[in-house]
Amino acid sequence: MGCPRSSAERVCPLTASTEGSVAPAARGLAAEVSRRRTFAVISHPDAGKSTLTEALALHARKISEAGAIHGKAGRKSTVSDWMEMEKARGISVSSTALQFNYRAAGSEVDNVINLVDTPGHSDFSEDTYRVLTAVDAAVMLIDAAKGLEPQTLKLFQVCRHRGIPVITVINKWDRPGRAPLELLDEIEERIGLTPTPLFLPVGIAGDFRGLLRRGPDGAAAEYIHFTRTAGGATIAPEESLTPASAEVREGEPWTTAAEESELLSATGQDHDQELFLAGQTSPVIYASAMLNFGVRQILETLVALAPAPGSRDAVDGTPRAPKDPFSAVVFKVQAGMDTAHRDRLAFMRIVSGEFERGMVVTHAQTGRPFATKYALTVFGRERSTVDTAYPGDVVGLVNATALAPGHTLFVDKKVEFPPIPSFAPEHFAALRAQSAGKYKQFRKAIDQLDSEGVVQVLRNDSRGDASPVLAAVGPMQFEVVTARMQGEFGVETQLDNLAYTIARRTDAASAPELDRQRGVEVFTRSDGAILAVFSDKWRLQYIQKEMPDLTLEPLVAAAD
Repeated sequence: MGCPRSSAERVCPLTASTEGSVAPAARGLAAEVSRRRTFAVISHPDAGKSTLTEALALHARKISEAGAIHGKAGRKSTVSDWMEMEKARGISVSSTALQFNYRAAGSEVDNVINLVDTPGHSDFSEDTYRVLTAVDAAVMLIDAAKGLEPQTLKLFQVCRHRGIPVITVINKWDRPGRAPLELLDEIEERIGLTPTPLFLPVGIAGDFRGLLRRGPDGAAAEYIHFTRTAGGATIAPEESLTPASAEVREGEPWTTAAEESELLSATGQDHDQELFLAGQTSPVIYASAMLNFGVRQILETLVALAPAPGSRDAVDGTPRAPKDPFSAVVFKVQAGMDTAHRDRLAFMRIVSGEFERGMVVTHAQTGRPFATKYALTVFGRERSTVDTAYPGDVVGLVNATALAPGHTLFVDKKVEFPPIPSFAPEHFAALRAQSAGKYKQFRKAIDQLDSEGVVQVLRNDSRGDASPVLAAVGPMQFEVVTARMQGEFGVETQLDNLAYTIARRTDAASAPELDRQRGVEVFTRSDGAILAVFSDKWRLQYIQKEMPDLTLEPLVAAAD
């Protein structure tokens, strides 16, 4: 990109544009890779993830007005939250992939932004974890009043485990909240990540006037003043002022921000690109996604600092570099996005090589050829056919019934990427169709939701296929199942909660003895894993003590 990156002042100024694009063929694979940024937005529920996603798309001129998942006055619903349940509950329950361009000032080409909006609710941790296998960076969104919350902490640990660099955005600065430095101290104390603000707020939380852009050694370099728009539905106008003019205009709030900036520099909290990529520091931006304050600065930071797509290790430990022949990993399968066609999309993250629509690839898990005639880029529910794509891009393959999360596609020499582990379920329920005449639709729906990873489906001979057991991280996953069963397949279902709370992996030799125990039931999951479920941890501990020869292995969770 031609921008030095060793200090906060060296963030490249960008402006959104879609004009004057250079044809991909004229750039070459290396140039295509270098201009891509693929990241996820992670946080606790209600921190503003979907609202920020809309605001980023607005600044990239992808949409003309930003929405809100709560349907606030003057704002339409978000593009990324498209399910009826999401609109009604005001939460995200499914990850959504959005792609748009954002151009740096003075550049002749656009940066390609692949943004994945993830569910924040802990019940959907498994979906979020899958997304984090497909991105190169993450934006950690923090509520200015609440600070670090439990789900934020959990997802950060996943990022740390996977070596994903994190950019921190302290959101909702237009509302009453905590002091700026207090929030920074909490980040460092609780997760051991050194915050290095690129911008500091001018005005206390609830009185957001603008941003101070930090320069070398913490000196104030610029004041960016924002003007509110009606409902925050359009881009907030910005005015750039010199530090001297800012002091005259804002007085004490500016002086306070300037002093805090110098204090941070004195304690070594200036941006260092190597430390950021190593996961030791995190650039910080204060913003209000609802008002579109600070959103352009977030995009600038992503383009300038977030890493371009790099190598990924295969199962055998061999790195697959972006310049290698085509390969991709499926991280999400979603049906029901197009009510007119009832089709199913498998979202793949391209790891290496150039993708061309219509190319025949090999499905690593089956060894069979797979045609890619119907390939799409997706913006919420809006779709457009994609003819070519490059490492870092997220492409949806239509009606890819053989694909599931964690599967690998490749050409040339075989490569297979590590599978995506399933979380340990803590909630269990038996599901059955209320009408026996709907059994065929019921089976089809269960198979589809299972392959998407909405829930884990468990079966055994005693219960039969008519009443499979659903296993979930959180009970809200069951609500998604019943809502989609009725809405997409016309099947009303009866859900009976089961008194199990913990699961362990076992084997065929141990299964008969376990099945004879009180408070234990053995199932086979759709991926072939044999699971024993227990009424509580004390029952599990008793059996482990009394029958130590039985196989009972913990299931892999997010940070394992």
